[in-house]
Amino acid sequence: MKVKKRTLLLIAAIVWLIAGYNVLNIGLKSYVNNFTILNIILSVIVFSLFWFKIFKTLVFKHTIRIGNFEEDLHFFLKFFDKKSFIMMFAMITLGICLRIFHLVPDTFIAFFYTGLGSALFLSGLLFGYNFFKFEK
Repeated sequence: MKVKKRTLLLIAAIVWLIAGYNVLNIGLKSYVNNFTILNIILSVIVFSLFWFKIFKTLVFKHTIRIGNFEEDLHFFLKFFDKKSFIMMFAMITLGICLRIFHLVPDTFIAFFYTGLGSALFLSGLLFGYNFFKFEK
């Protein structure tokens, strides 16, 4: 299925918002028994690292890449490139394995998933913002 390049930004926004919400929700549920000032500080650090070092740059990179497409219609999965799909697959797989096999304590899930989920969700919001400001 082909969509307009502007719609690729909307698809990216939806995917990132859903992923961010799900990861953030897992982290917040783990906070119930692990609410400490240290965990809050660690969540802010995790958020900052993922947002400023990875996701913010990635959103701008893909927004520019999509904007530079010559043709207007593209396959709906082109909101990412292959490298980003591999990174997403690896992160999802690692996250599932961490929880299923109890490789880390619940305290880690609380602060790490909350920070990561917040950064993912903010990325979805930024993709959505870019969708609305994209030239029609």
